[in-house]
Parts: sequence; C-alpha cells; structure tokens
Amino acid sequence: MKLVGIVGSAKDNAPVRTLLKFMQKHFADQAEITLLETRDFPMFNESNDQSETELFQNAVTLIEESDGVIIATDEQNRTIPSALNSFIDWMSFNLHPFEQKPMMIIGASEDMNGAASAQIHLREIMDAPGLGPIVLGANEFVLGNAQDKFDANGDLIDQGTIDFLAHA
Repeated sequence: MKLVGIVGSAKDNAPVRTLLKFMQKHFADQAEITLLETRDFPMFNESNDQSETELFQNAVTLIEESDGVIIATDEQNRTIPSALNSFIDWMSFNLHPFEQKPMMIIGASEDMNGAASAQIHLREIMDAPGLGPIVLGANEFVLGNAQDKFDANGDLIDQGTIDFLAHA
C-alpha cells in the first residue's frame, strides 16, 4: 500500500513530523509512506497561479498515485496551521488530487488537547467543494503533550499509544 503523509506544520520541531516519521518506520511492512512537507509550498495566492510548476505537479502525482493520504496537523488558535491551510487551498484551486481519495486525519501537539480542535476544523474544511476526499470517520488519532511521548530516536515510548495508532 502506498500512502502520502502530509506534514501540516511549518515548525522545525513539529510533533506531527515526528509522528509521521515514526509511522513511516513502524508500519513499513504494511505501507510505504512518503512524506510531503506543506512548508515547502508557497502561500496560496490566486493572482500568482503556480499550479503548473514542477513542485505542484509532483505533489499532485504523488497524491493521485497513492492509495490514501494521512494529514497530520498540529493546532494554532484552535485551527490548522497556515501552511496546511495554504496547501489545501492550492489543492482545491486548479488542482484536485484529493477527490475520492481515502484520507485519515491525525494530530499531535505540545498541549494536552493534541490538536483535537484543529482536527475537527480540518474535517469541516475537507467537506468543501473542490476537495472531495473520503475522510475516514473512525480513523482518528490525537496525541497530546507530544514532546513527552517520543524517545531520542523519534519512537513512541508508550505501547498503548502505539497499539491505539495501529488500530486508528
């Protein structure tokens, strides 16, 4: 199975990046997870359409050729980070790679809520015209106080959390 993991944070030390890298390693025997960094894309600007650039075309091809998408978001002001929002705007402007694509939404943050509000908001955003993914309802994972949940190698340290993630 080929999946795309979208890192929905621009922060260098974003727990969502650590979480997706852990998933890449831990579930390697079940899925090939390729990471896509939202911070690598310019802010959305309808007046400066960059849909045809190699950067965007490569992202679209990667998503379209995958079996599904995992979006990992952290939370800023109870919503998704601006880098993720901008990326989603690009992916619904002239490009539409999410249409009918199975999508899992997960979250991690340094606070105890684990990006729960951002995940709710992201589910609402994904219902907008021009996006059209199949957001998996039961597949939800929230990791609060994420800075305390990984060891120095970036591995989750709690087996119960790992088991929950495996069944999300």
